Amino acid sequence: MLQELENNFSELEKKILNLQKSNQNLSEKYLELNKEHTELKAKYDEERKKNQVLAEEQKNIKLYSAISGNPEHNRLMKNHINRLVKEVDFCIAQLQNSGL
Repeated sequence: MLQELENNFSELEKKILNLQKSNQNLSEKYLELNKEHTELKAKYDEERKKNQVLAEEQKNIKLYSAISGNPEHNRLMKNHINRLVKEVDFCIAQLQNSGL
C-alpha cells in the first residue's frame, strides 16, 4: 500500500514538473507573440499613415492635372470647385447669421 502511494506521488511529481515546463514554455511563447504583435501593430500604423499620405498626394496630383487642363480630370476639378463654393456659401451664411 505504501509503495503504491509512493509510486502515485512520484508520478504526480513528474506530471507537475511537466506541467511547469509546459507553463514556462507557454509563458515564453506568449511574451514572444505579444512582442511580435506590438511590432506588427506599429508597422501597420506606419504603413497606414504612408498610405494616407500617398492617397493625399494622388488626390493633389489629379487636382493639379485638372487645373492644368487635363480633360480626364475635368469632373474632379468641377467637384472640387463646387465643394469650395459650398464652403464659401456656408461661411457667408454664418457671417450673416452672426450679424457681421
